Amino acid sequence: MRLHIAMLGLGEYGNLAGGQTSPEKTEEEEEETMEEPKVERRRFELQVEPNVLIRGDVYASESDAGTPAGASEPLPVIILVHGFKGFKDWGFFPYTAKRFAALGYVAVTFNFSHNGVAARDFDELQRFGRNTYSREQADLASVVDAVAAGRLPLSERMVREELLLVGHSRGGGNSVIFAADHPDRLRGVVAWNGIGHADLFGPAFREQVLREGVGYVANARTKQEMPIEAVFYEDLDRHRERFDIPARAAEAATPMLFIQGKGDAQRLRDGFEALRAAAPQQRFLELEGADHTFGARHPFTETTDALEQAIAATDAFFREIVGQR
Repeated sequence: MRLHIAMLGLGEYGNLAGGQTSPEKTEEEEEETMEEPKVERRRFELQVEPNVLIRGDVYASESDAGTPAGASEPLPVIILVHGFKGFKDWGFFPYTAKRFAALGYVAVTFNFSHNGVAARDFDELQRFGRNTYSREQADLASVVDAVAAGRLPLSERMVREELLLVGHSRGGGNSVIFAADHPDRLRGVVAWNGIGHADLFGPAFREQVLREGVGYVANARTKQEMPIEAVFYEDLDRHRERFDIPARAAEAATPMLFIQGKGDAQRLRDGFEALRAAAPQQRFLELEGADHTFGARHPFTETTDALEQAIAATDAFFREIVGQR
């Protein structure tokens, strides 16, 4: 018997009407629909294994993009890290990247190699089912390495040693783990409604997956049944201490800010409190009434007060770290 689990409130990326997404916009369509702030977007692909790609985008303000190296002051780099059932073009991610570009950063978004998205959302469910935290950590390292080595578009605009992470939901947990594993690689981390517990599911789901080899998570937006294979739990069990997110936040030397919506699911709020108890040296901010996606939906139609508060708080925190530009 299949055990189905609905993830509403546990990192679900929702939409306005429950419909399917359309394919990615072309760069021409991106510029036609983009209003203020105007930015340039350059796409990239990183091959991490044969036939396994990380697809991403680099955003820089139009006034800076494409200038010769040294012609303008290089900028700190923000890497945006999506969460469970997320992807780089979901909802607020492109808008947020543009906002950070306008604020004086180079912003990088990317899809984890096994997030299930290739040409359009969730057309690679087999890979989605075999995704693990270890794989996502390796993917994030590949993106950080590419920034540091100057292998991404617009690298001449980047201060490569000024790397900052903004992770949403599971992406927040991954950002904490990465910072703790690599204390000299990042200047700062901000988690937006980040998870405090690596196991997103309940004990009954875990038991069934380990017994039968696979379980299924319902995607309320696309109406798909998304597989979770036993390799997810095998990886989690093998690296339990490494993926203990509150403990890793406590030991991390990297400055961190945790932003939590008070209207988010109880499990996420409990995780936030666990992080605050474990790592009181880090910073914590609660947003009144904000839900898991700060009120933003997919397809993205407009910003929200909560999203703007999260962006502003993130910018202020990073400016303290990297200095005024």
